[in-house]
Amino acid sequence: MPFVLEPESYVDDVTLDGDDLTGQDGTDARLDGCRWRGVRLDEVVLRRARLSDTALDTVSATTLDVTSGDWLDVVVRDSRLGGMPAFDADWRRVRVTGGKIDYLNLRDARLTDVTFDGVTIGELDLTGARATKLVLRDVTVRELVVDRATLSGADLTGLATGALRVLRGVSGLRGARITGSQSLDLLPALTDHVGLVVDE
Repeated sequence: MPFVLEPESYVDDVTLDGDDLTGQDGTDARLDGCRWRGVRLDEVVLRRARLSDTALDTVSATTLDVTSGDWLDVVVRDSRLGGMPAFDADWRRVRVTGGKIDYLNLRDARLTDVTFDGVTIGELDLTGARATKLVLRDVTVRELVVDRATLSGADLTGLATGALRVLRGVSGLRGARITGSQSLDLLPALTDHVGLVVDE
């Protein structure tokens, strides 16, 4: 019998391989100890869902709604995601490795010990996010929004700033760690922010 994701369900130690969950609703569900590989998650809703000790491996989705989700010890690996609304999320010990995300909305999220490693992200929206031990390693982002973000201590040394086309909310980078070469890439945005006039 095919697996069906339902609102407020408790999903314990379920392994899926290649299943298609398109359009299913797991609002307020709890996923514990799950291993999902190659699963299709188009238009799946996991609003306010609690995920713990769970791996999403090579999953794909046009849109995956994880708004206000509570994630603990979650790994997303080599996945292809379109829009991923995750605003107001609480992520602890989360690792996203490989793959591509077109639009990741982490507005007002709380991020503790979260690592992005080898990921390509079209737009990363961290407006109002509060991050502790955020690490970007070998990450390419085309558009980065950090208005009102608190990224103090974040390790951004692995962000490919040369590929960054749009940066908004520069003051949200206060306290984050970058390299000298990155600072040169970011110089135009930094000078615009403080109103400096650069005389060629």
